[in-house]
Amino acid sequence: MVKGALLVAGTTSDAGKSVVTAGICRWLARRGVRVAPFKAQNMSLNSYVTAGGAEIGRAQAMQAQAAGVEPAADMNPVLLKPGSDRRSQVVLMGHPVADVDAMEYGALKDLLRTTALGALDRLRKQYDVVVCEGAGSPAEINLRRGDIANMGLARAAGLPVLVVGDIDRGGVFAAFYGTVGLLDAADQAHVAGFVVNKFRGAAELLEPGLDLIARLTGRPVYGVLPWLDGLWLDVEDSLALDGRRVSAGPPHGRQTLRVAVVRLPRISNFTDLDALAAEPGVVVRFVTDPVELDDADLVVLPGSRATVDDLAWLRATGLAAAIGDRQGPVLGICGGFQMLGREIVDTVESGAGRVEGLGLLPVRVEFAPEKRLGRPEGVAYGQPVRAYEIHHGRATVEGGEPFLDGCRAGHVWGTAWHGALENDGFRRAFLADVAGRAGRAFVPAPGTDFARLREERLDALGDLVERHLDTDALLHLIEHGPPDVPVLPPGAP
Repeated sequence: MVKGALLVAGTTSDAGKSVVTAGICRWLARRGVRVAPFKAQNMSLNSYVTAGGAEIGRAQAMQAQAAGVEPAADMNPVLLKPGSDRRSQVVLMGHPVADVDAMEYGALKDLLRTTALGALDRLRKQYDVVVCEGAGSPAEINLRRGDIANMGLARAAGLPVLVVGDIDRGGVFAAFYGTVGLLDAADQAHVAGFVVNKFRGAAELLEPGLDLIARLTGRPVYGVLPWLDGLWLDVEDSLALDGRRVSAGPPHGRQTLRVAVVRLPRISNFTDLDALAAEPGVVVRFVTDPVELDDADLVVLPGSRATVDDLAWLRATGLAAAIGDRQGPVLGICGGFQMLGREIVDTVESGAGRVEGLGLLPVRVEFAPEKRLGRPEGVAYGQPVRAYEIHHGRATVEGGEPFLDGCRAGHVWGTAWHGALENDGFRRAFLADVAGRAGRAFVPAPGTDFARLREERLDALGDLVERHLDTDALLHLIEHGPPDVPVLPPGAP
């Protein structure tokens, strides 16, 4: 039986660490290996609530599903949720413990390191293999001293490291060489080799580069993963939303349904919209300009880590006025739901006190110091709904019609529940209602099974690993740890 651990690092953010980690988890699980994902420290506004009531990164929940295990707090012991360019909420073992800036964060690093290593140790005792995901790049040398997610973790836990590079961005060989070359000798000793991600083109044109980078660095390329469309589920970095327009295919009925999602500056849990984009004939686009709402059949205000600040941004950009003037459907989720209300009282997140909302829903919101984390269940449109909630704001509904935990008033809906749209029956009924109100000849496809679709895409990731990586070498690396590799000059001092 395979036993061991591995760290998947990347040359940049959004290089493919999350999907490669998920693919390795699915490949190992299909071999009968008891495997778990792990990310020591994650900076993300996409999060999930475990069955035990802990908040972890959404990507780690997806990776746990790939591994066929229940998500747990140990899989992401440290989660940082930015509320501004300088401050982040620190979520430790699933629960918030502080709001800090970069300098204050330094005072916590010993605690965070001890917590992360303890969580990894527990997982390694419980599972045969733990596949760890790094954060950003291991060559962020300005952050190396306090690192607990990349080479600091690899050194402390004796992990071999694979470095993933996104060839679609260009410069992948320089990124591989530079990543290793910027590390000191002790860190370099853990870097076992590379994985090229998102390759499209003639494989023979790549071969000379693969051979040369192996000779220059003394480390092999473990494989080349081809570009594969449709693997956008549960993306972690909001950079992936820029210019994004998603559709699962032609409509089941005569017309498409056009969904405009407001790309808030501190947008969170935008994975809520993945299920809409999985519906044939539903076109989802992320927008920042009021003009882009003109032809939308449904406007969605998603979650936010900075509700009051993002509400001010809506007003400054003219989006607030455009949403207020709409006669067509609007949906607010969590922070977006709070913005649609009459009033927000926030002495917790922004400290702004009493702030006027958009006034489209009969709701008043007051922020509480304690974060509400839960896995609620309910019924809407006669359909069962299972979801999760993550919020400081407490909404008091003063009218309208009940809608999950929130309400509907005319053409505007609001709820604090994340993941509600992943419930197939509810999603279809909601979209049919939206289409009717928008006057669109759109009919939800009867056979869209979002849970099955996610499983199929996780299987596709497992297939990529099995078909395109040197799996024998990968198994050897997991079992035997870092190989004997040379130091690549110049190397950090």
